[in-house]
Amino acid sequence: MTIECELSRFISHTSYDGVAPEVLETIKNQLLTVFGTTIAGSTQAGCRTLIDLYLSQGGREEASILVHGGRIPAQNAALVNAVMARALDFDDALTPGVHIGASTVPAALAAAELRGGLTGREFLNALLVGAEVGVRLNLTEAAYNGLDPTGICTVFASAATASRVLGLSDEETGNALALAFNRAGGSFQSNVDGSLAVRVIQGWVAESGVMCARLARAGITGPKNFLQGVYGYYNLYGRGLVDPRYALADMGSRFECKNILFKKYPSCGLTLGSTEVILNLLRETEGRSISADNVDRVEVKVPPYAYKLVGHPFEMGATPRVNAQFSIRYCVANAILRGSSKLAHFEEEAVRDPKVSELVRRVEVVMDPAMEPRGHTPVDMTVRTKDGREFFRGIDIAPGFPGNPLTKEEHEARFRDCIAYAKNPPKEEKVQEIVDGVAQIEQLSDARALIPLFLP
Repeated sequence: MTIECELSRFISHTSYDGVAPEVLETIKNQLLTVFGTTIAGSTQAGCRTLIDLYLSQGGREEASILVHGGRIPAQNAALVNAVMARALDFDDALTPGVHIGASTVPAALAAAELRGGLTGREFLNALLVGAEVGVRLNLTEAAYNGLDPTGICTVFASAATASRVLGLSDEETGNALALAFNRAGGSFQSNVDGSLAVRVIQGWVAESGVMCARLARAGITGPKNFLQGVYGYYNLYGRGLVDPRYALADMGSRFECKNILFKKYPSCGLTLGSTEVILNLLRETEGRSISADNVDRVEVKVPPYAYKLVGHPFEMGATPRVNAQFSIRYCVANAILRGSSKLAHFEEEAVRDPKVSELVRRVEVVMDPAMEPRGHTPVDMTVRTKDGREFFRGIDIAPGFPGNPLTKEEHEARFRDCIAYAKNPPKEEKVQEIVDGVAQIEQLSDARALIPLFLP
């Protein structure tokens, strides 16, 4: 059996029965995370524009636009909901830059409405296989080489999730994945330049997952050797740097999706270590030795990959929030000035604050290739004060990454931070229903019961 067939069978037949509790907890954390970021991100730049565009185009009223309301074709609903989920860049992620849940959850919800409902158990199963496919097909930093990992890899996760929700056969699932392979794309230049394309790519991935599943169910075929063919995924995008047999080994008996990371702070994952280090140092010195007034210089050393993505000089640009989220310099300056890192700190008014702009100029980011063996997120930071003192602190694993996970309390706190930040938050009883619904999703007779909790 080819690995393409093995992957299709895994998606179609895997049950979460017997899956380790920590794996299922990861999927539930992913679901709660995306629900929170969708509510909080629903009014961010570009979201209303896209919603109005798709509403104006009309079409069959198949699936719901979350938060704002309205019904549009399922694949379009998946797109706009995914854009909202990614808008704050506070959703789950995976090194070296893959965002899975912000596409698989919207795709699953849209497909559930298209299907006419499914149990909470089936819904959880679909998210589980989608997450596992995304993690297993994730490539290395060297293989992506500047391509957007979300656009390249998560499209398979989204297609897997939609295929499972819609109940596709093994053959149909294979075709959905093969069609998704032809939709893979995206560049990290979108992130570097701070453009809204970052969140639109997330939407395209969700849209493609639903559309590819629909096309496959209608009989449209894709290349059978989409993974190992001469121009398949592992040769075209993997560049021969990833062993597919190793990457896909033991699917169904060993779940790697437990390694999905959840951000402690609302910015790019590669800024989290720097934020954590400076905040820990502020707490350690109780603000007496280090403050916005007496910091003379901050030097932050990071590996080359982190430097290329988030180490460049900070520019306000046309989208200050996105530029700030992808800037170590801004994140460190913000933490020093405000003593924390909150969603409100990435609003345009906060980003343009002259006090933080002045501090940004005192933060320098240095690329250190010698740090690469320590992983994706190591940080070495030296803080020099105006009175001549020097502090050195470092971290190897940023908070929320495998090896340094968030607690259950921190997960719920993240969700409630999103609710508190939202422009039009749901009432407390609805918020609690969302928390309880995610925790007990296996007991739902119809997963669509969650959707009204997000509607006006």
